[in-house]
Amino acid sequence: MYKIAVIPGDGTGPEVVREGLKVLEAVSGMKGFKYELVNYDFGGERYKKTGEVLPESAIDELRKVDTIFLGAVGHPDVKPGILEKGLLLKLRFSLDQYINLRPVKLYPGVLTPLKDKGPEDIDFVVVRENTEGLYVGEGEFTDKDTDKEVAIQISRNSYKGVERCLKYAYEYTLKRNKEKKLTLCGKTNVLTYAWDLWERTFNKLSANYPDVKTDYAHVDATCMWMVKNPEWFDVIVTDNMFGDIITDLGAMIQGGMGIAAGGNINPEGVSMFEPIGGSAPKYTGKDVINPLAAICACGMMLENLGETEAAAMIEKSVMKATTMMDSMSAGRMGYSTQEVGDLVVKHLDKSKILNNIKCQKHKTQKYTI
Repeated sequence: MYKIAVIPGDGTGPEVVREGLKVLEAVSGMKGFKYELVNYDFGGERYKKTGEVLPESAIDELRKVDTIFLGAVGHPDVKPGILEKGLLLKLRFSLDQYINLRPVKLYPGVLTPLKDKGPEDIDFVVVRENTEGLYVGEGEFTDKDTDKEVAIQISRNSYKGVERCLKYAYEYTLKRNKEKKLTLCGKTNVLTYAWDLWERTFNKLSANYPDVKTDYAHVDATCMWMVKNPEWFDVIVTDNMFGDIITDLGAMIQGGMGIAAGGNINPEGVSMFEPIGGSAPKYTGKDVINPLAAICACGMMLENLGETEAAAMIEKSVMKATTMMDSMSAGRMGYSTQEVGDLVVKHLDKSKILNNIKCQKHKTQKYTI
């Protein structure tokens, strides 16, 4: 019995979460595992009513669930940064979700802007450090609002934070079992303190993983090669800021935000999975947003929980669905949001269903803090 916290969020978040949960219900019936959903109303509407983004009591409760499924955060009536920092970053830091895992995979039938590249060329993973670097929010102003003003933003990188991220990346490269190639993406020629630590630790750990081939690329070169020769990459590991940038580039070459999913992972604790696109408030209620990223995030969540067969079934069904869809984009795709979810459910491997077992109905606890 898994306890899953669900945060549908803002805008079209609840619509794509609905489709992800639809697929989750179907595959759980096929594989025979059970779960309980606990819904949280965190997001823009709650903030407008209460002035509160994420209470400490909620964090304590979320530490007790098995996993978190997030829709999207962002509200047109809430100043940018309030929800992102107060909800997303606070969850990542409070729950020590120190890995951001981003598969970059082009599915059959999905269009990529890269000429002459297909699914066989675009299939790699970015491991991004998720709780340090520039995102710790340290810095200061001197002589603010004068012509002598200086703004300082600190990138804090600890050996502990760097080492555990790199170790995860090495282990993941072995588990992925493809090229067994791990690329460190950084900027050692200019950022000589932080990236000296990253490079030294990367090289030190390589001795423990003789089966993993390693190489290094500056972040600007990484961006170029992701566009020109994405097939060169297997697993890329990088810091918080560079990871934030190259994963958005990765989303575009795999077909857009509508197909891109990610996980904020604490290997020893509670992880959170989400579609990486925004809340798209102007499309709210129109049933036109692509839910495949949320469905893929659900698959990542199940894999992280150890339900690897169920996760593989979801990905296989998504690939069947994309081959049937006339066009794929980050927004509209020729099908309604609900129709896409139905299409994925329809193509789940029904040979896995036990005789006379229907998709189980699971108790959902309506919960608002």
